[in-house]
Amino acid sequence: MRYLDSIFVSLLKPIDRRAFKASVARHRADAYDKRFSSWDHLVALIYAQLSGATGLRGMVCGWNAHAHHHYHLGVGALARSTVSDANGRRPVAVFAELFKALSAQLDRRRRADGKAMLRLIDATPIPLGTLCRGAAWNGRIRGMKMHVLYDPDADRPCRFDITPANVNDIDFGRATDIEPGATYVYDKAYCHYGWWTEIDQAGAYFVTRPKRRARWRTLAERPIDKAQTVAIEGDGFRVRQDREVALASKGDSKLDIPLRLITVERDDAKPITILTNDMRRTAAEIGDLYKARWQIELLFRWIKQHLNIKAFLGRAENAIRLQITAAMIAFALLRIAARRHRVNIPPIRLAQLVAACLFVRKPFAKIDKPPPVNPSKPKPKTDPRQGEMLYA
Repeated sequence: MRYLDSIFVSLLKPIDRRAFKASVARHRADAYDKRFSSWDHLVALIYAQLSGATGLRGMVCGWNAHAHHHYHLGVGALARSTVSDANGRRPVAVFAELFKALSAQLDRRRRADGKAMLRLIDATPIPLGTLCRGAAWNGRIRGMKMHVLYDPDADRPCRFDITPANVNDIDFGRATDIEPGATYVYDKAYCHYGWWTEIDQAGAYFVTRPKRRARWRTLAERPIDKAQTVAIEGDGFRVRQDREVALASKGDSKLDIPLRLITVERDDAKPITILTNDMRRTAAEIGDLYKARWQIELLFRWIKQHLNIKAFLGRAENAIRLQITAAMIAFALLRIAARRHRVNIPPIRLAQLVAACLFVRKPFAKIDKPPPVNPSKPKPKTDPRQGEMLYA
Protein backbone atom coordinates (compact mmCIF):
# COMPACT_ATOMS: atom_id res chain seq x y z
CA MET A 1 0.00 0.00 0.00
CA ARG A 2 1.34 3.46 -0.92
CA TYR A 3 2.38 5.58 2.07
CA LEU A 4 0.31 8.71 2.69
CA ASP A 5 1.14 11.57 5.05
CA SER A 6 -1.38 12.43 7.71
CA ILE A 7 -3.19 15.76 7.52
CA PHE A 8 -1.04 17.02 10.41
CA VAL A 9 2.21 16.11 8.63
CA SER A 10 1.01 17.85 5.46
CA LEU A 11 0.26 21.01 7.44
CA LEU A 12 3.76 21.12 8.94
CA LYS A 13 5.61 20.72 5.63
CA PRO A 14 5.91 24.47 4.85
CA ILE A 15 8.12 24.87 7.93
CA ASP A 16 11.79 25.11 6.97
CA ARG A 17 13.38 22.81 9.56
CA ARG A 18 16.91 24.04 8.80
CA ALA A 19 15.97 27.71 9.30
CA PHE A 20 14.04 26.81 12.44
CA LYS A 21 17.05 24.92 13.83
CA ALA A 22 19.26 27.95 13.14
CA SER A 23 16.81 30.19 14.99
CA VAL A 24 16.81 27.81 17.96
CA ALA A 25 20.62 27.90 18.11
CA ARG A 26 20.67 31.69 17.80
CA HIS A 27 18.32 32.17 20.76
CA ARG A 28 19.70 29.20 22.74
CA ALA A 29 16.14 27.94 23.04
CA ASP A 30 17.18 24.38 23.93
CA ALA A 31 19.64 25.38 26.62
CA TYR A 32 17.45 24.27 29.54
CA ASP A 33 15.08 21.77 27.90
CA LYS A 34 17.32 19.47 25.88
CA ARG A 35 15.09 16.40 26.17
CA PHE A 36 12.07 18.41 25.07
CA SER A 37 13.39 20.30 22.07
CA SER A 38 11.95 23.43 20.51
CA TRP A 39 10.63 21.34 17.62
CA ASP A 40 8.82 19.05 20.06
CA HIS A 41 7.39 22.10 21.78
CA LEU A 42 6.29 23.71 18.52
CA VAL A 43 4.51 20.60 17.26
CA ALA A 44 2.78 20.13 20.63
CA LEU A 45 1.48 23.71 20.71
CA ILE A 46 0.29 23.59 17.09
CA TYR A 47 -1.46 20.30 17.88
CA ALA A 48 -3.18 21.98 20.83
CA GLN A 49 -4.42 24.76 18.53
CA LEU A 50 -5.69 22.52 15.73
CA SER A 51 -7.23 19.85 17.96
CA GLY A 52 -9.05 22.36 20.16
CA ALA A 53 -7.40 21.23 23.40
CA THR A 54 -8.48 23.52 26.24
CA GLY A 55 -6.12 22.30 28.94
CA LEU A 56 -2.64 20.91 29.38
CA ARG A 57 -3.85 17.53 30.66
CA GLY A 58 -6.26 17.13 27.77
CA MET A 59 -3.59 18.06 25.23
CA VAL A 60 -1.06 15.55 26.63
CA CYS A 61 -3.68 12.79 26.87
CA GLY A 62 -4.88 13.33 23.29
CA TRP A 63 -1.37 13.50 21.92
CA ASN A 64 -0.13 10.36 23.66
CA ALA A 65 -3.19 8.45 22.40
CA HIS A 66 -1.75 8.74 18.87
CA ALA A 67 1.68 7.27 19.61
CA HIS A 68 1.78 5.44 16.26
CA HIS A 69 2.07 8.85 14.54
CA HIS A 70 4.93 10.22 16.66
CA TYR A 71 7.68 8.76 14.48
CA HIS A 72 6.64 10.61 11.34
CA LEU A 73 6.30 13.88 13.26
CA GLY A 74 9.68 13.53 14.95
CA VAL A 75 8.16 13.95 18.41
CA GLY A 76 7.77 11.41 21.18
CA ALA A 77 5.31 11.12 24.05
CA LEU A 78 4.60 14.22 26.13
CA ALA A 79 4.72 14.73 29.87
CA ARG A 80 2.60 17.45 31.42
CA SER A 81 5.33 18.74 33.75
CA THR A 82 7.86 18.89 30.89
CA VAL A 83 5.53 20.93 28.68
CA SER A 84 4.67 23.21 31.60
CA ASP A 85 8.32 23.92 32.37
CA ALA A 86 9.08 24.67 28.71
CA ASN A 87 6.08 27.01 28.48
CA GLY A 88 7.49 29.05 31.30
CA ARG A 89 11.00 29.63 29.96
CA ARG A 90 11.42 28.90 26.24
CA PRO A 91 12.07 32.15 24.28
CA VAL A 92 9.05 33.37 22.32
CA ALA A 93 11.37 34.90 19.69
CA VAL A 94 11.98 31.47 18.11
CA PHE A 95 8.30 30.97 17.32
CA ALA A 96 7.88 34.62 16.33
CA GLU A 97 10.63 34.26 13.70
CA LEU A 98 8.93 31.15 12.36
CA PHE A 99 5.65 33.05 11.98
CA LYS A 100 7.47 35.79 10.08
CA ALA A 101 8.85 33.22 7.63
CA LEU A 102 5.43 31.64 7.11
CA SER A 103 3.86 35.06 6.59
CA ALA A 104 6.39 35.71 3.83
CA GLN A 105 5.17 32.55 2.06
CA LEU A 106 1.61 33.91 2.10
CA ASP A 107 2.93 37.15 0.55
CA ARG A 108 4.13 35.49 -2.66
CA ARG A 109 0.74 35.44 -4.34
CA ARG A 110 0.11 39.11 -3.59
CA ARG A 111 3.44 40.08 -5.17
CA ALA A 112 2.58 38.03 -8.23
CA ASP A 113 -0.81 39.73 -8.57
CA GLY A 114 0.77 43.20 -8.47
CA LYS A 115 -2.14 44.77 -6.60
CA ALA A 116 -1.99 47.99 -4.61
CA MET A 117 -0.81 47.25 -1.10
CA LEU A 118 -3.46 47.69 1.58
CA ARG A 119 -2.49 47.39 5.24
CA LEU A 120 -4.98 47.31 8.11
CA ILE A 121 -3.82 48.00 11.67
CA ASP A 122 -5.75 47.22 14.83
CA ALA A 123 -5.52 45.54 18.22
CA THR A 124 -7.73 43.11 20.11
CA PRO A 125 -7.81 42.53 23.89
CA ILE A 126 -6.81 39.22 25.48
CA PRO A 127 -8.59 39.19 28.86
CA LEU A 128 -6.80 37.17 31.52
CA GLY A 129 -8.63 38.13 34.70
CA THR A 130 -6.94 36.42 37.62
CA LEU A 131 -5.21 33.78 35.47
CA CYS A 132 -1.93 35.69 35.21
CA ARG A 133 -0.64 37.46 38.30
CA GLY A 134 0.44 41.00 37.64
CA ALA A 135 -1.46 41.32 34.36
CA ALA A 136 -1.83 44.97 33.35
CA TRP A 137 -5.11 46.83 33.78
CA ASN A 138 -6.12 49.42 31.17
CA GLY A 139 -9.38 50.57 32.71
CA ARG A 140 -11.50 48.00 30.88
CA ILE A 141 -9.72 44.63 31.04
CA ARG A 142 -6.86 43.00 32.90
CA GLY A 143 -4.66 41.13 30.48
CA MET A 144 -2.83 41.65 27.20
CA LYS A 145 -3.34 43.03 23.71
CA MET A 146 -2.59 41.44 20.36
CA HIS A 147 -1.62 44.02 17.73
CA VAL A 148 -1.80 43.00 14.05
CA LEU A 149 -0.75 44.49 10.72
CA TYR A 150 -2.98 42.72 8.20
CA ASP A 151 -3.00 42.40 4.40
CA PRO A 152 -6.65 41.65 3.50
CA ASP A 153 -5.95 40.91 -0.17
CA ALA A 154 -3.61 38.03 0.69
CA ASP A 155 -5.45 37.20 3.96
CA ARG A 156 -2.06 37.53 5.63
CA PRO A 157 -1.11 38.92 9.03
CA CYS A 158 2.11 40.70 8.04
CA ARG A 159 3.23 41.38 11.60
CA PHE A 160 1.88 41.00 15.10
CA ASP A 161 2.93 41.76 18.63
CA ILE A 162 1.71 40.93 22.12
CA THR A 163 1.84 43.68 24.76
CA PRO A 164 0.35 44.39 28.20
CA ALA A 165 -3.18 45.75 28.00
CA ASN A 166 -2.12 49.25 29.09
CA VAL A 167 0.28 49.79 26.14
CA ASN A 168 -0.97 52.43 23.71
CA ASP A 169 -1.96 51.13 20.26
CA ILE A 170 0.09 53.81 18.53
CA ASP A 171 3.31 52.28 19.90
CA PHE A 172 2.80 49.29 17.60
CA GLY A 173 2.06 51.55 14.64
CA ARG A 174 5.18 53.64 15.10
CA ALA A 175 7.33 50.48 15.29
CA THR A 176 5.99 49.25 11.94
CA ASP A 177 8.22 49.59 8.88
CA ILE A 178 6.49 51.82 6.32
CA GLU A 179 6.26 50.38 2.80
CA PRO A 180 6.33 52.99 0.01
CA GLY A 181 3.13 52.95 -2.01
CA ALA A 182 1.13 51.12 0.66
CA THR A 183 -2.10 52.45 2.16
CA TYR A 184 -2.48 52.12 5.93
CA VAL A 185 -6.02 52.07 7.33
CA TYR A 186 -6.66 52.41 11.08
CA ASP A 187 -9.03 53.99 13.58
CA LYS A 188 -8.80 56.90 16.02
CA ALA A 189 -6.53 55.02 18.44
CA TYR A 190 -3.59 55.58 16.07
CA CYS A 191 -3.65 59.37 16.16
CA HIS A 192 -0.07 60.63 16.10
CA TYR A 193 0.76 63.56 13.82
CA GLY A 194 4.46 62.75 13.73
CA TRP A 195 3.76 59.20 12.57
CA TRP A 196 1.32 60.42 9.94
CA THR A 197 4.02 62.75 8.62
CA GLU A 198 6.49 59.84 8.43
CA ILE A 199 3.98 57.82 6.38
CA ASP A 200 3.53 60.71 3.95
CA GLN A 201 7.27 61.33 3.63
CA ALA A 202 7.86 57.62 2.91
CA GLY A 203 5.58 57.80 -0.13
CA ALA A 204 2.74 55.89 1.54
CA TYR A 205 -0.85 56.81 2.35
CA PHE A 206 -3.09 56.63 5.40
CA VAL A 207 -6.86 56.54 5.84
CA THR A 208 -8.23 57.15 9.30
CA ARG A 209 -10.77 59.06 11.35
CA PRO A 210 -9.72 62.30 13.06
CA LYS A 211 -10.17 63.03 16.73
CA ARG A 212 -13.41 64.76 17.56
CA ARG A 213 -11.65 67.70 19.18
CA ALA A 214 -9.33 68.31 16.23
CA ARG A 215 -10.00 71.55 14.34
CA TRP A 216 -9.51 71.84 10.59
CA ARG A 217 -9.25 74.82 8.27
CA THR A 218 -10.73 74.38 4.79
CA LEU A 219 -8.31 75.18 1.96
CA ALA A 220 -10.44 74.13 -1.00
CA GLU A 221 -13.68 72.31 -1.76
CA ARG A 222 -13.31 69.35 -4.08
CA PRO A 223 -16.28 69.19 -6.48
CA ILE A 224 -18.81 66.41 -6.15
CA ASP A 225 -20.80 65.87 -9.32
CA LYS A 226 -24.19 64.70 -8.06
CA ALA A 227 -25.16 63.63 -11.57
CA GLN A 228 -22.40 61.00 -11.55
CA THR A 229 -23.65 58.84 -8.69
CA VAL A 230 -20.96 56.20 -9.31
CA ALA A 231 -18.28 58.70 -8.27
CA ILE A 232 -19.89 59.63 -4.96
CA GLU A 233 -21.56 56.38 -3.89
CA GLY A 234 -19.89 53.37 -2.37
CA ASP A 235 -20.98 50.10 -0.82
CA GLY A 236 -23.56 51.19 1.74
CA PHE A 237 -22.63 54.88 1.91
CA ARG A 238 -22.81 58.15 0.00
CA VAL A 239 -20.23 60.94 -0.07
CA ARG A 240 -21.59 64.26 1.22
CA GLN A 241 -18.48 66.44 1.31
CA ASP A 242 -14.87 66.32 0.12
CA ARG A 243 -12.47 69.13 0.96
CA GLU A 244 -8.76 69.84 1.28
CA VAL A 245 -7.88 70.93 4.82
CA ALA A 246 -5.08 71.92 7.14
CA LEU A 247 -4.76 71.48 10.88
CA ALA A 248 -5.95 74.59 12.72
CA SER A 249 -4.02 74.25 15.95
CA LYS A 250 -3.06 76.99 18.35
CA GLY A 251 -0.46 74.85 20.11
CA ASP A 252 2.70 73.07 19.00
CA SER A 253 0.89 70.42 16.94
CA LYS A 254 2.05 70.46 13.32
CA LEU A 255 0.85 68.46 10.36
CA ASP A 256 2.37 70.09 7.28
CA ILE A 257 1.18 67.58 4.66
CA PRO A 258 -1.67 67.66 2.11
CA LEU A 259 -4.89 66.39 3.70
CA ARG A 260 -8.46 65.64 2.68
CA LEU A 261 -11.49 65.50 4.95
CA ILE A 262 -14.33 63.42 3.53
CA THR A 263 -17.79 63.17 5.08
CA VAL A 264 -19.82 60.08 4.20
CA GLU A 265 -23.41 59.25 5.06
CA ARG A 266 -23.93 55.57 5.86
CA ASP A 267 -27.12 53.64 5.15
CA ASP A 268 -27.33 51.93 8.54
CA ALA A 269 -25.38 54.21 10.88
CA LYS A 270 -24.45 57.79 11.67
CA PRO A 271 -22.32 59.84 9.24
CA ILE A 272 -18.56 59.68 9.73
CA THR A 273 -15.60 61.85 8.76
CA ILE A 274 -12.52 60.30 7.12
CA LEU A 275 -9.08 61.90 6.98
CA THR A 276 -6.44 60.94 4.39
CA ASN A 277 -3.32 62.21 2.64
CA ASP A 278 -4.33 60.44 -0.61
CA MET A 279 -5.11 63.19 -3.10
CA ARG A 280 -5.54 60.88 -6.13
CA ARG A 281 -8.29 58.40 -5.31
CA THR A 282 -11.93 59.42 -5.51
CA ALA A 283 -13.87 60.10 -2.33
CA ALA A 284 -15.89 56.91 -2.84
CA GLU A 285 -12.69 54.85 -3.14
CA ILE A 286 -11.42 56.36 0.11
CA GLY A 287 -14.71 55.43 1.77
CA ASP A 288 -14.40 51.86 0.52
CA LEU A 289 -10.86 51.65 1.90
CA TYR A 290 -11.99 52.68 5.37
CA LYS A 291 -14.88 50.24 5.22
CA ALA A 292 -12.35 47.48 4.43
CA ARG A 293 -11.01 47.98 7.96
CA TRP A 294 -13.82 45.68 9.10
CA GLN A 295 -11.89 42.74 7.64
CA ILE A 296 -9.33 42.86 10.44
CA GLU A 297 -12.18 42.64 12.95
CA LEU A 298 -13.33 39.50 11.15
CA LEU A 299 -9.78 38.14 11.41
CA PHE A 300 -9.78 38.66 15.19
CA ARG A 301 -13.19 37.02 15.49
CA TRP A 302 -12.07 34.01 13.42
CA ILE A 303 -8.91 33.49 15.46
CA LYS A 304 -10.75 33.74 18.78
CA GLN A 305 -13.57 31.43 17.71
CA HIS A 306 -11.63 28.74 15.86
CA LEU A 307 -8.21 28.77 17.53
CA ASN A 308 -7.36 28.52 21.19
CA ILE A 309 -6.50 31.88 22.78
CA LYS A 310 -9.22 31.94 25.43
CA ALA A 311 -8.34 28.87 27.52
CA PHE A 312 -4.61 28.90 28.23
CA LEU A 313 -2.23 26.00 28.87
CA GLY A 314 -0.27 27.89 31.54
CA ARG A 315 -0.46 30.83 33.91
CA ALA A 316 2.97 32.32 33.25
CA GLU A 317 3.14 35.33 30.92
CA ASN A 318 5.67 33.53 28.73
CA ALA A 319 3.32 30.54 28.37
CA ILE A 320 0.48 32.81 27.26
CA ARG A 321 2.70 34.57 24.71
CA LEU A 322 3.86 31.21 23.34
CA GLN A 323 0.29 30.00 22.96
CA ILE A 324 -0.86 33.14 21.13
CA THR A 325 2.16 32.92 18.81
CA ALA A 326 1.39 29.25 18.15
CA ALA A 327 -2.18 30.26 17.26
CA MET A 328 -0.88 32.70 14.64
CA ILE A 329 1.46 30.00 13.27
CA ALA A 330 -1.48 27.58 13.02
CA PHE A 331 -3.50 30.24 11.19
CA ALA A 332 -0.68 30.74 8.66
CA LEU A 333 -0.24 26.98 8.14
CA LEU A 334 -3.95 26.54 7.43
CA ARG A 335 -3.90 29.34 4.87
CA ILE A 336 -0.74 28.03 3.16
CA ALA A 337 -2.11 24.49 2.97
CA ALA A 338 -5.42 25.68 1.50
CA ARG A 339 -3.60 27.55 -1.26
CA ARG A 340 -0.97 24.93 -2.03
CA HIS A 341 -3.51 22.14 -2.30
CA ARG A 342 -6.25 24.35 -3.81
CA VAL A 343 -8.85 23.48 -1.21
CA ASN A 344 -11.81 25.68 -2.10
CA ILE A 345 -13.89 25.46 1.06
CA PRO A 346 -14.59 28.18 3.65
CA PRO A 347 -11.77 28.62 6.22
CA ILE A 348 -14.20 27.77 9.03
CA ARG A 349 -15.02 24.41 7.48
CA LEU A 350 -11.35 23.72 6.76
CA ALA A 351 -10.42 24.28 10.42
CA GLN A 352 -13.22 21.94 11.50
CA LEU A 353 -12.14 19.24 9.05
CA VAL A 354 -8.51 19.51 10.14
CA ALA A 355 -9.55 19.05 13.78
CA ALA A 356 -11.57 15.97 12.85
CA CYS A 357 -8.97 14.43 10.49
CA LEU A 358 -5.70 15.51 12.09
CA PHE A 359 -4.11 12.05 12.09
CA VAL A 360 -5.98 10.60 9.11
CA ARG A 361 -3.66 9.52 6.30
CA LYS A 362 -5.09 11.05 3.13
CA PRO A 363 -4.10 13.74 0.60
CA PHE A 364 -4.74 17.21 1.98
CA ALA A 365 -6.41 18.21 -1.29
CA LYS A 366 -9.12 15.61 -0.54
CA ILE A 367 -9.64 16.51 3.10
CA ASP A 368 -13.36 17.11 2.46
CA LYS A 369 -13.80 13.85 0.51
CA PRO A 370 -14.46 10.38 1.93
CA PRO A 371 -11.72 7.76 1.50
CA PRO A 372 -11.92 5.78 -1.74
CA VAL A 373 -13.65 2.43 -1.52
CA ASN A 374 -11.67 -0.47 -2.92
CA PRO A 375 -13.84 -2.13 -5.62
CA SER A 376 -14.04 -5.84 -5.60
CA LYS A 377 -11.66 -7.50 -8.00
CA PRO A 378 -13.30 -8.22 -11.36
CA LYS A 379 -13.72 -11.85 -12.14
CA PRO A 380 -11.57 -13.11 -15.02
CA LYS A 381 -13.38 -13.65 -18.25
CA THR A 382 -13.67 -17.34 -19.11
CA ASP A 383 -14.77 -19.21 -22.13
CA PRO A 384 -18.33 -20.47 -21.53
CA ARG A 385 -17.32 -23.75 -23.15
CA GLN A 386 -14.53 -24.30 -20.64
CA GLY A 387 -14.78 -27.71 -19.03
CA GLU A 388 -16.78 -29.24 -21.84
CA MET A 389 -15.56 -32.42 -23.56
CA LEU A 390 -15.43 -31.63 -27.22
CA TYR A 391 -14.55 -34.24 -29.84
CA ALA A 392 -13.89 -33.63 -33.46
